[in-house]
Amino acid sequence: MKEKNKEIATFKIAQELGGLELLDAKYEKQNFSRHSHEGYTIGVIEKGAQQFFRTGGNHIAPQDSIILVNADEVHNGHSASEGGWEYKAMYPVPQQFQTLGQELGSPNVALPYFPQPVVYDPELASQLRLVFETLEQSDNRLLRETLVYGTLIKLASKHSTHRAPLKESTRAQRQVQLVREFLEDFPQTDVSLEELAKLSGLSPFHLLREFQKQFGFPPHAYQIQQRLRMAKKLLKMGQKISDVAQECGFHDQSHLHRHFKKAMGVTPGQYVRHS
Repeated sequence: MKEKNKEIATFKIAQELGGLELLDAKYEKQNFSRHSHEGYTIGVIEKGAQQFFRTGGNHIAPQDSIILVNADEVHNGHSASEGGWEYKAMYPVPQQFQTLGQELGSPNVALPYFPQPVVYDPELASQLRLVFETLEQSDNRLLRETLVYGTLIKLASKHSTHRAPLKESTRAQRQVQLVREFLEDFPQTDVSLEELAKLSGLSPFHLLREFQKQFGFPPHAYQIQQRLRMAKKLLKMGQKISDVAQECGFHDQSHLHRHFKKAMGVTPGQYVRHS
């Protein structure tokens, strides 16, 4: 008898909410690779438990807890309980928090930073569930916008802080930043570590060590993340998956499929259907 597929993921985009990405998933064997999102990850564990890496350590989020990952923060994820885990998540981008600050009369307020990867807040968890339920069942734009933005404001006010001012960067940090900018501007380019080292003025070993320390990824993994972000944009524009794979520097469509699923939890095809 064929085993029933226990990996279910529904991905949607709420266009009227600034293209807010939403995920409703049930996973048993899904093992997210280390990756990052342009937006924040805000999720509620519905069943089971998830273990994930964030801010230099591993954390477990049990049922009814809230998962918080900051924008561009390296993280991964897999089941921490027998039978897997179920959760709902949204991915608001930093600009949405900036817009909220402007509308509240605080345009110069720094973006929120969530120091705790897992928080226990039953009231807020219930409110997040109401948000996800409303986005699924109601097409009333006023209701949807009111609930989402009200919840983000409450979340930021209760559980966020602001990053301390960055110290003046060292010469090595500035040199590594050149490599980061190159990988972000030309993610599809087939480039060697030796070439990146020449760009930075550092030795290959020194570049690897400094890049990993600053950004949480080695250069190759960071390049994959930027290729995935480029792929998402092109898929939203309606380009064919095979063309996107080639344009973004992946070997072929299956190569894109594998990396996309491990980072996003859905396939490129699933992403396209709801973009």
